[in-house]
Amino acid sequence: MTPTGPATGTLYARLRDWFRARPLAFDATIACGTLVCMVAGSFTDPHGSPSGPTFGDRTPDVWSVLIMVLGAAALVLRRRRPFAVLCFTVTICLFELVNDVRPVPIAMSVVVALYTVASRTDRPTTWRVGLATMAMLTAAAMIFGPTNWYAQENLGVFAWTGMAAAAGDAVRSRRAFVDAIRERAERAERTREEEAGRRVAEERLRIARDLHDVVAHHIALVNVQAGVAAHVMDKRPDQAKEALAHVREASRSALDELRATVGLLRQSGDPEAPTEPAPGLAVLDGLLDSFRKAGLPVALARTDGDRPLPATVDLAAYRIVQEALTNVRKHAGPDAEAEVSVVRVGRTVEITVLDNGAPQAGSPADSGGHGLLGMRERVSALGGSLTTAPRYGGGFRVQAILPVTIRTGEDT
Repeated sequence: MTPTGPATGTLYARLRDWFRARPLAFDATIACGTLVCMVAGSFTDPHGSPSGPTFGDRTPDVWSVLIMVLGAAALVLRRRRPFAVLCFTVTICLFELVNDVRPVPIAMSVVVALYTVASRTDRPTTWRVGLATMAMLTAAAMIFGPTNWYAQENLGVFAWTGMAAAAGDAVRSRRAFVDAIRERAERAERTREEEAGRRVAEERLRIARDLHDVVAHHIALVNVQAGVAAHVMDKRPDQAKEALAHVREASRSALDELRATVGLLRQSGDPEAPTEPAPGLAVLDGLLDSFRKAGLPVALARTDGDRPLPATVDLAAYRIVQEALTNVRKHAGPDAEAEVSVVRVGRTVEITVLDNGAPQAGSPADSGGHGLLGMRERVSALGGSLTTAPRYGGGFRVQAILPVTIRTGEDT
C-alpha cells in the first residue's frame, strides 16, 4: 500500500533513499523479516484442528531454528552472490524436507533467493532455474513429507516458488523498460544539443563568410583608391578628389553591408533590424562598376535572362563573383583584366570568373586566406561544385555550378 499524507510520504521517501544508499542494510532487513516469518510459521500447525490451522501447538527444535537462521543469514548476500545464495538455501531446504518429520517453512528463504536471481538475470535463465527449483522442492515435499503427496503444503511450495520466479522476471522487465525509456530520453536530449550546436556553428560560419567577403572586397577597393589618391595628390588634385570620392563610396557600402550582416545577430525583438534584401545577381552591374572604378577592367556576359534565383543561390553567386574579383585585384597584378559570365543551363547556373594576370607566388590558391575556402563551403552547402585552377599561359579561373532548384525539388 502506497503511503499517503505529507508526513507519511516524507518518511517513506527518507527511508527509501536511506535504503537505496545502503543496499546491505536493506538486505539485512529483508533477512530479518524472512526469519521472523519462518519462525512464526514453524509454530503453526496447518492440521491442528478440524476447523483449520492452529498456532502454538508445535515447537521447532534447536536444529530447525539453526537451519532457519542459516537460511535467513544467507539472504544478506543475495545481491552480491545471487546464484550461490539460491543454491545454499535450496540445499538446506531439501535437507530439512528429507530429514525432518515435521519440516519448518525454510522454503521462504528459497522464495526470496529465487526472486533475486530472476530479477537479475535474463528470462531463459529464470525459466531454467525456476523450473529446476520448483521441481526439486515440490518433489522432495511430496515424497518425504509427512502428508499426502497432494496436500496443500506441497502445492504451496510449488506455487510460492513459481510466483517468486514470475515476480522477479516482471521486475527485471520493468527495470529494462524504464532504463530503455531513460536512455532514449538522454539520447534525444544529446541529439537536440548536438543539432543546436551544429546549427549555431553553421550560422557562425555563414556570417563569417559574409563578413570576409564584405571586408575583403571593400577594403581592397579602399586600399587601391587611397593609393591612387596619394599618388596623384600633388600633380592631379581633381583625380585625387575623384579617388577619395570612390573611397568614401566604398567605405559607406562596406559599412552598410557590415551593418546588415551584423544585424542578423540581433534578437527578433530588437529595433532597427535590417530590412534591405541580401545582394544578388540583380545588382551585379553595381558590383562590377565598383571594381572598374578601382582600376580593374571587367567584362560581363550573361545568358541567364535575368531570371530570378532562390535567395540562397542568388546570394552565393553574388559572393562568388565578389570574392573572385577581389582575388584578381589583389593577386593578378596591376595590368590584369577580368571576365565574368553567368550562364543558365537547365537546372543549374554557371558562374565563371577569368583573368589574364601573370602567375605570381601570391596566387589566391597559396595566399593562406579564406576566400577560396569560403567559396567552396558556400557551393558545397548548396549541393553544387566549384573549380579553381590557374589558366594556361597565366591568369586564374574560378567556375561554380549551382543548382537553381530548391530542396523540395521544385523549380524556381
